[in-house]
Amino acid sequence: MKTIKISDVTLREAQRAAAISFKERIEIARTLDRLKVDVIELPVIQDPVADALANKTIAGVTAVSTLSASCGMTEESVDAAWESIKGAKKPALHVTAPVSAIQMEYQCHKKGPAMLELVKALVARARYYTENVEFSAVDATRAESAFLYEVIAAAIDAGAAQITLCDSAGVMMPEEWTRFLQEAYANVPGLAHVTVGVEISDMLKMSVACAAAAISAGAGAVKTSIAAMDFPNVVDFAKFAGVRGDALGIATNLRTTELSRAAKQMQWLLQSQRSEGSPFDSGVGSDIAGVCLSAGDDISEMVKVVRQMGYELSEEDTAKVYEAFQTVAEKKHFVGTREMDAIIASTALQVPSTYQIADYLVTNGGTIGAMSSVTLEKDGRRMASVANGDGPVDAAFLAIEQAIGHHYELDDFQIQTVTEGREAMGSALVKLRSGGRLYSGTGISTDVIGASIRAYISALNKIVYEEA
Repeated sequence: MKTIKISDVTLREAQRAAAISFKERIEIARTLDRLKVDVIELPVIQDPVADALANKTIAGVTAVSTLSASCGMTEESVDAAWESIKGAKKPALHVTAPVSAIQMEYQCHKKGPAMLELVKALVARARYYTENVEFSAVDATRAESAFLYEVIAAAIDAGAAQITLCDSAGVMMPEEWTRFLQEAYANVPGLAHVTVGVEISDMLKMSVACAAAAISAGAGAVKTSIAAMDFPNVVDFAKFAGVRGDALGIATNLRTTELSRAAKQMQWLLQSQRSEGSPFDSGVGSDIAGVCLSAGDDISEMVKVVRQMGYELSEEDTAKVYEAFQTVAEKKHFVGTREMDAIIASTALQVPSTYQIADYLVTNGGTIGAMSSVTLEKDGRRMASVANGDGPVDAAFLAIEQAIGHHYELDDFQIQTVTEGREAMGSALVKLRSGGRLYSGTGISTDVIGASIRAYISALNKIVYEEA
């Protein structure tokens, strides 16, 4: 029985198509790892801070899947990709390059000989770091055959352990895939000693059939997506393997029992619609579930949990947070994620108030949408803005963003009451992400909207102070 390697391109392609939040990347990676997808592909690093931090965080939460970082078109980008995922249990590097004349000219402004040398250099650089190197020949099905075979052979000689052939245009029929691979094997003897993968566009809605034909011709790896993208859907491919696997002598490592449910969750995560530009456009919620510390845990255990939660604290703030944690732990015995969030927000990085709340007004009703007017003060100057939102808190946060002229990723938002009765006090926690780093703020007020606004401003002031 031949086990087909499944590489999921959801994270790689979602980041190209539209910005997805830090938390969404982590959640998608966790889900794919839980489903035992063989390879999780990551996009090329664009932001050297935020993207690299996201890759490092994903490397820390994946235990089963190989984590494959896409390299750019320079040797320096190969170095950056490796640095971002070298902490993973199964790190890999993925070199991609166009091989058709039109794509080489359009994407890289290079001719065949120059592209051949670049591929050799990039694969060799990646092989310096790891044996797990993949080379993808982009638009391979429209390349000149002789040049394609030369590039494949060069990549294998340079150290590639997997060669992936891409039908980027999505125009190949199943029988054409069979002939295409048979000819590649016949003209490049080295293909018999590496894994051959296929990446097939689903433009004709025949990608699973084409993948099946490629497997029958010798392919051992298939690129899929758990979300609705222009690739074979992993649910559809798993169904094909389940029905025809025995007859074809193939199987996958996928956990098929929870695959459909997970795919629906990922689809909702990537396509949920909210207000344009809303601070809530990525959703919010606790990113780390089940974290629990006790009074007996030392500072190293606390630091490990704090880093799991996404915070990077200085030595001074770490000491302050640990002292506050010990005080709470002595009373409660166990301290969970929400308590640690509150401790960090109220203890770490206490800074002067660059922005102060001068006034705010929120309206909301059954027949009218939520609207908020917020006035802030900075250096004695007032700035005001009015915004509509999906709800009163959303409208208030949008008004703040418009007043300061900047959008920050809202990583988490929590509200709760801290006293009882008609004049109960509400407490809010806001976690904002800027440049890959996490900043949290707390606010208390007799109404939850006021508490939320104060918490947002508290986190905002920390960002402004840190980045000044």
